[in-house]
Amino acid sequence: MHPEFDLSPAADALADIVTAIDDAQLEAPTPADVPVRVLIQHVDGLAEAFRAAATKESLGASAAPEFGSGAALPAQWRIAVPARLRALARAWREPAAWQGDTEAGGVTMPAPVTARVALDEIVVHAWDLAHATCQELKVGDSDLAVLLDFLKDTPAEGTPGLFGPIVPIGPAAPVLHRVLGLAGRDPFWIPRRGEPADRAAG
Repeated sequence: MHPEFDLSPAADALADIVTAIDDAQLEAPTPADVPVRVLIQHVDGLAEAFRAAATKESLGASAAPEFGSGAALPAQWRIAVPARLRALARAWREPAAWQGDTEAGGVTMPAPVTARVALDEIVVHAWDLAHATCQELKVGDSDLAVLLDFLKDTPAEGTPGLFGPIVPIGPAAPVLHRVLGLAGRDPFWIPRRGEPADRAAG
């Protein structure tokens, strides 16, 4: 089976956003309801998890992610996290990555579905971090088309552990906004002063 899409553009976009985050922004709130620092930790973990899913290393060995553990960011995280994101994208360029079932976060799925979950995680968390740190995010039309098709049947209540409840977005809205709404994000999110950012990322 040939790769159905390339995760490199989305992974590169998220990598660039992580690289540009300033230390002063690490405790800022995000649309994922965790601080920037915790979301970077989550991105670091998911990058390795979905790389291992592509190589099938994770079969029988993955576990659900934990948020807010208090662990420190990786050393030289502006280098380490982007490197892991790019390794994820390289792993999914291999035709074998798309064959059979694989596992990520303790969940076994067909490999093409896992790749779509990975793309969703990358794009949504790129938006989370860009929005929280006043950066611009550009998502390719082909990636948005993949995600819109993948998310179109998401139930209104969302998918526990993966997507929050749908945020209704009109059909005439930009495709990125529609994708975000289906993934449980409010495209018009603004931080609420005085509220801790300590709930689980999605």
